[in-house]
Amino acid sequence: MSQSVGALASAQAFEVMGAVMAKKQQDQQAAMTNMLVQSAMQSVEQTAAAQPVGNIGQNINVTV
Repeated sequence: MSQSVGALASAQAFEVMGAVMAKKQQDQQAAMTNMLVQSAMQSVEQTAAAQPVGNIGQNINVTV
């Protein structure tokens, strides 16, 4: 009887350890996803800042 209780406790411990490891992996993936999104947003902000605003200076009428 004690062997089956020990085996059950061991199996539960491995299951808990697996859940903890899965949680850590999910946290790590979430952190990497956040870093990726932040870097993409910085690229978008830089691109948006480089584009002209409005149409001032885009059309130049030159008459001779």
